[in-house]
Amino acid sequence: MSDPNSVPVPAPAADGKPAGPAVIRLVHGAEESPQDRLLKKHLPAWVVSGAFHVIILVIAILVGFARQGEAKPSEEIVTVVGDEKPPEEKKLDLTNPDVGLDSELKAAVEVERQDEVNVQAKVTPDEPVGVATAEATAPMDVPAIVGIGADLTAPGLEGDQGAVMGGAGGTNGLVVGQAFRGRSGATRELNLKAGGGNALSEAAVAAGLVWLAKQQKATGGWQYDGSAAPDTVAATGMSLLPFLAAGQTHKKPLGPVSRDYSQTVAKGLDFLISRQQANGSFSGIPPQHTMYSHAIATVALCEAYGMTGDKGKLQYACQKALNFILKAQHGGGSWGYQPGMSGDTSIVGWQVQALKSAEMCRDLTVDKKALAKASKFLDSVSDTSKKSTYGYRNGPGAPGTALTAVGLLCRYYVDGWGPINPGMAEGVRGLATRRPPNPAEFDMYYYYYATQVVHFHEGEVWHKDWNPKMRDMLVKMQVKGKGERVDGSWDADGAMIGSSCGRLGTTAMALLTLEVYYRHLPLYKRDTGGMKELERGK
Repeated sequence: MSDPNSVPVPAPAADGKPAGPAVIRLVHGAEESPQDRLLKKHLPAWVVSGAFHVIILVIAILVGFARQGEAKPSEEIVTVVGDEKPPEEKKLDLTNPDVGLDSELKAAVEVERQDEVNVQAKVTPDEPVGVATAEATAPMDVPAIVGIGADLTAPGLEGDQGAVMGGAGGTNGLVVGQAFRGRSGATRELNLKAGGGNALSEAAVAAGLVWLAKQQKATGGWQYDGSAAPDTVAATGMSLLPFLAAGQTHKKPLGPVSRDYSQTVAKGLDFLISRQQANGSFSGIPPQHTMYSHAIATVALCEAYGMTGDKGKLQYACQKALNFILKAQHGGGSWGYQPGMSGDTSIVGWQVQALKSAEMCRDLTVDKKALAKASKFLDSVSDTSKKSTYGYRNGPGAPGTALTAVGLLCRYYVDGWGPINPGMAEGVRGLATRRPPNPAEFDMYYYYYATQVVHFHEGEVWHKDWNPKMRDMLVKMQVKGKGERVDGSWDADGAMIGSSCGRLGTTAMALLTLEVYYRHLPLYKRDTGGMKELERGK
C-alpha cells in the first residue's frame, strides 16, 4: 500500500536513462468579469432580436394601412343593436261598429301646426281683470280674423276632416285644456277653414258679440226678453258661452282678436259666482231657476276654468256646481227640473254637457257612474235596434227631431260614439235628410244640437248637406241695418228658445252654432278607410 505522503518517482525512460522530474501543469480557464460576458455575449443577441421584432412590427403596420386603403364603403357593415323589437303594425278591426278614440287613425287636420302658446300672459291673481272695451258705441264694421280671406266664402270643404281632443295641458303660466285650444289664434283659423267656416260667418260672430256685450246689465248678468226673464242665471251662462267659444276669457283672449271682452266675461263670471249657494246650486234652484239653468251656468264656469286654469277664482265654484249635479241625478239616470226628480232627454243633455266640460279640465272631479247611469236612461228612450232616435221620456222618438239630436250628442260624449257607429251614422242621416236647415222652420234649439252632432260626424253629410246651408242661413238671417238696438242679433225664433229666451237666447245659440268649427275639437280622429269599408258593407 503506497504512502499517500510519498512523492511519486518517475519511471525510467525507454532508452534506460532515468526520466526527469514530473511536471504538473495547472491550466486555468479564462477569467472574465460579468460585465465582459454581458458586453461580449448577451447584448449582441438582444440587439439582433429586438431589431428583428421591430422590423416585423413595422411591416405589419404598413400592411394594415395598405389593406385599409383598399377597403371600399360598400364592404363596410354597420350593425345597429336595439333594446326593443320593432313595433308590429296594428291591425284595425273594421267590423267594430264604434272606433272611438283610436290614436292610430290619421287626422286630416295637421295638429302639429296648432298653437302651443295660447295665451299672452301668466296668471297674476292681483292684477286688474280685463279692460273696458265693449262700449255701447262700438262700431259694427269688425274685420274678420287674421288669415281668413274672402276666398273662403265658397261652400264647405269636401272630404273627411278631423282633429283630436285630448286632456288638459298648460302653457305660458296658464292651464289651457286641449279641448279648448281650437279657440286660439292660428289654431282657430285652421279649424275654421277645415270645418267650412268663412269670412262672412266670422264677421257675423263678431257683430253678434258686439250686440251681446251691449245687453249686459250693470250687475254683470244678462236677462232674457222672453217668458224666462226671471232666470238670470241661465241667461248669464248662455250669454257667456259665445264669448268663451270665441277665445275670450276673464284674463286675456287666447290669441289675436279685434276686440277684448275680458271685462265683459269677468263681470259675467262674478255674477254667477255671487248667485251660487253653499250647496253648489245657483240661487237655490227653485222657484225661478231649474236644473236647466244650473247646468248652463256650470258649463260657462267650467269652460272659463278650462281656458285659464284660474284656480283661485273658479275651481271651487266649478266643483261645487258639479257636486250638486251629481247629487241631483235621479236613480233612473235622468235629471228633472228640480234635484232628485225624474227627468227627460232635454234636461239630461245640458247636464251631460256640464259634466263633459268639467272632464276637459284639470283638477275637477266627475263621477263616472253618473255618466254610466245617464247612458242607461238614454237606452230607455231610444229605439231598440241601432239607438239612432230619442224621445222625451218614454218613447224612442223619431228621426230629425230636437230630442234625437240631444240624444246623439249625449251618446257622443258619454259613450264615445264615432262616425262609423251604426246608430250615429243613421241618426245623422235622419237629421240631414228629414230636417235640414230651413229658414221657414227656424228652431235654434234644434239647430244648436244638430249642428254639433253632424259636425262631429263630419264627412260628406257635413261638408255638402249641412254646413253650407246652416252657415249661410244664419249669416243671412242676422239683423243688419235696422239700428243699433237690434243690429247683430237674430230675431226670436218661433220655437221653444224664442218663446222662453227671446232675442237674447236665440242670438246666443245662433252664435254658438256659427262657432262650432273651433268651439270643441272632435273626440276622435276621422277614419277615411273605415268609412269607406262601412259604406261598402251596406
